[in-house]
Amino acid sequence: MAYDENQASRLRHALRGADHVEEIKMFGGLCFMLKGHMLGGVGFGGLIFRVGKGNMAAALARPGAAPMTMKRGVAMGGMAKVDPAACDDARLDEWIALARKNALAPPPKTKRAKK
Repeated sequence: MAYDENQASRLRHALRGADHVEEIKMFGGLCFMLKGHMLGGVGFGGLIFRVGKGNMAAALARPGAAPMTMKRGVAMGGMAKVDPAACDDARLDEWIALARKNALAPPPKTKRAKK
């Protein structure tokens, strides 16, 4: 599954200047990581944000939001899929802020040495 490069560009632009952000291709999409923790990305037909299980009810109350599900319909806990048509630039910034709060809650991950 290819991801929407226009939406990826929107996320890149919204995250410009942020420290410790990296892009990783994952699950046929593009993920943005913050200090080693998933912040969000593009794939599965929309924007994806990792908001955390405790924030899911509030996240799903937002326009265009739904639980993110894998191919077999299994919901991924703490992950919200957002319809890009319902996510203007101001809302995109709000989604990023919510996901950033979740990503910064645990300590930063350190990369393991390769064997």
